[in-house]
Amino acid sequence: MTPADLAQKQLDAYNRQDMAAFAACYADDVVVADLNGAVSTSGIAAFRDRYAKMFRENPENRAELVNRVAVGNVVIDHERVFRARAGAPFEALAIMTVANGKIARVDFVRQ
Repeated sequence: MTPADLAQKQLDAYNRQDMAAFAACYADDVVVADLNGAVSTSGIAAFRDRYAKMFRENPENRAELVNRVAVGNVVIDHERVFRARAGAPFEALAIMTVANGKIARVDFVRQ
């Protein structure tokens, strides 16, 4: 599976809110951070907790892929994220670094 394939697999699982399939795309020592900022989540247990809570609180949550760029082991997804059908979306970049067939790090930019 290429890094771009893995990025698509995790996006599809995210949009289904399939926690098992979503988390399976990530390394046990995954790091989630703001680009050039603080680490917000470290480790798969904290990752699962973070997204399980988000899925519970936002049952209509989904992300539309606007554009994807993949170079080597890095995939950058430009996404339009909707928390609720009636709510306004926001734009985000997810910069994913893949190692050993799993997403090892995600750096986010959100507007």
